[in-house]
Amino acid sequence: MEWVTTTGRSVEDATEAALDQLGVAADEADIEVLEEPKSGLFGRTRGEAKVRGRVRPTEVRPKRDNRRSRGNKNGGEQRRERQASDASGNSKPSQSRKNGGQRTTRNAKNEKPMNDEQRDPVDPAAVGEAAETFMTGLATAFGVEATVVVEREDTEIEVAMSGSDLGLLVGPGGRTLTAVQDLVRVAAQRRLGDHDTHLRLDIAGYRERRKASLEAFARKIAQQVRESGKALAIEPMASPDRKVIHDVLASEEGVSTASKGEDPNRRVIVSPS
Repeated sequence: MEWVTTTGRSVEDATEAALDQLGVAADEADIEVLEEPKSGLFGRTRGEAKVRGRVRPTEVRPKRDNRRSRGNKNGGEQRRERQASDASGNSKPSQSRKNGGQRTTRNAKNEKPMNDEQRDPVDPAAVGEAAETFMTGLATAFGVEATVVVEREDTEIEVAMSGSDLGLLVGPGGRTLTAVQDLVRVAAQRRLGDHDTHLRLDIAGYRERRKASLEAFARKIAQQVRESGKALAIEPMASPDRKVIHDVLASEEGVSTASKGEDPNRRVIVSPS
């Protein structure tokens, strides 16, 4: 799964920001501490903590063979007779069955699954191409005319779709857009395997408009908290929106932020500091 890197005043704050960006709970993510704040004079800390996190890969459970053999009504009796014959020693396994069993065991011992280090790293450009192909096909499936542009800087990939009649792909509060973004990530992962790129999708410029609106709203909340000296809880938001609130208020003096609750009711608490 793709890694995200976040910073904060403490390791806990940086971890919380990573979980917000990933949109998962702590027990569903892998978190690695890259840097810790340094201790200064009088117990103060200097610098910021830096962590990286990703959604913890889930193991695919092997499918159980639930198929039932279909035969004539005497099949059960024939199987019982065959089992009885085997138990009495009258039936011996064939040489081919013996050899086959040995060959299967030997192959199972020799085969080793490839780990992430043995696989060739995925080119971020290939991830961008996979995302562009997926979004172009999605526009065709919805019967809309759209242009898909992919911009890449190192492992950061921005996918922007523009056109008319794209509101259906955005949805109320951008929830459909977030779901489509998850689909793009999954499609790229299934096609190319795990990768270390961070992909962000925008449709019809929604994210930029939403970001500007949230930034203005966050500063207004911060001013209210500073004036009243009391914490305020913002309505539940999706993970990308919570990240905007955290980012814009990180530079605001006199306030601090923290996320509380579980999705879909997870919200940002703005407190005086």
